[in-house]
Amino acid sequence: MPALIPTDHFGTITWLGVIQHRDKPELESDPLTEMSLTFAGYAGDCHSGLTRPSCSRVTSQYPKGTEIRNTRQVSIVSAEELAQIAATLGLDAIDPAWVGASVVVSGLPDFSHLPPSARLQADNGTTLVVDMQNRPCLFPAKTIEAFRSGFGKGFKAAANGKRGVTAWVEREGILKIGQTL
Repeated sequence: MPALIPTDHFGTITWLGVIQHRDKPELESDPLTEMSLTFAGYAGDCHSGLTRPSCSRVTSQYPKGTEIRNTRQVSIVSAEELAQIAATLGLDAIDPAWVGASVVVSGLPDFSHLPPSARLQADNGTTLVVDMQNRPCLFPAKTIEAFRSGFGKGFKAAANGKRGVTAWVEREGILKIGQTL
């Protein structure tokens, strides 16, 4: 009996993006129409690589800066949760680029609470494995503030439990806008 059981939950990719640099305090993605993923993630993204230095999310396991397996290759957010965050902030919308998103998915309820190890598999077999919930941080707040002055400071509270998940590539392949996961 397989340990991983397919579900009847499906979402649609509505946006793809890449963060090509981390040389400024803001966190902003550039839009893509497709994303070719290897076991190291998306080439050219600042979060790609097979390993990474540990960060504040795992300091109870590793001192900050310890080289560990990279399970934060991709940041996935929900279109519905972005709309909820925007409404809480009093904005019409939040551009996925402002929150450093790699993938935006629509149609999966309570997306940010997908369990660790859940698989998001495209019809072509490309597979992402959820690592953990992505907690709100100050980088998207600074980016929102740069584009919509006065709104960034409320991001962290508005995005609590709605910031999406981080994931890593289990099976290489291509993701495209409109594709089903």
